[in-house]
Amino acid sequence: MPDAFSQQITLEQHQKAADYNSAKLAINKVELLYGGILLLVWTLGGGLEWVDHFMRSLEYSEIVTGLAVIFSVMFISAIIDLPFNLFRTFKIEQRFGFNRMTALQFIKDTIIQTALTIVLAVPLVTGILWLMQDASPLWWVYVWAVLLGFGLLISWIFPTFIAPLFNKFMPLENKELKERITTLMDRCGFASNGIFVMDGSKRSSHGNAYFTGLGKNKRIVFFDTIMCARGSY
Repeated sequence: MPDAFSQQITLEQHQKAADYNSAKLAINKVELLYGGILLLVWTLGGGLEWVDHFMRSLEYSEIVTGLAVIFSVMFISAIIDLPFNLFRTFKIEQRFGFNRMTALQFIKDTIIQTALTIVLAVPLVTGILWLMQDASPLWWVYVWAVLLGFGLLISWIFPTFIAPLFNKFMPLENKELKERITTLMDRCGFASNGIFVMDGSKRSSHGNAYFTGLGKNKRIVFFDTIMCARGSY
């Protein structure tokens, strides 16, 4: 154990962290190899072509057919990736004592993510397909502008509309800590629309923090796990 951390971290904790990272690296290697094989199946193996031919045989409009092809591939890929997500959450995280995710919470998150993807992606992809089909030779410029605008919109709505679908956010109550953070923000010229604590403990015991948002919708978020560890919650 390095001398600089020997008073805060035990040798057992240090070894546990190394084993945890090794386990994650091992599954990542398997997933990378699997993803490469899947990419070959989709491309050189004719997977994408088969899905495209099948959807075209239904004789829908070009835009509807394009939507069907794109979302069919996305759905199939999500199903294929599901075992890796389950193994990572309920095997590796569980083995090292980090997982707090229940099967019910996993299903709920998956349903919300799927619904959110449909609500946001269908209009976006429809617009892109329409531009590719009917716009001028500069359609790619318009598509770039649409994607840029969409990205900015998501950054703006994420803190107040998307994130609350998955977690609860409470204003930071520790006045001393809040004052120190506010002072740091003033010194850095960072404007925030609030400092919040998120119930990250319902999925994992990992501690984390982040800032997100755009314009006046920016906020700083701490996981309740890191706040409890510091005794600041």
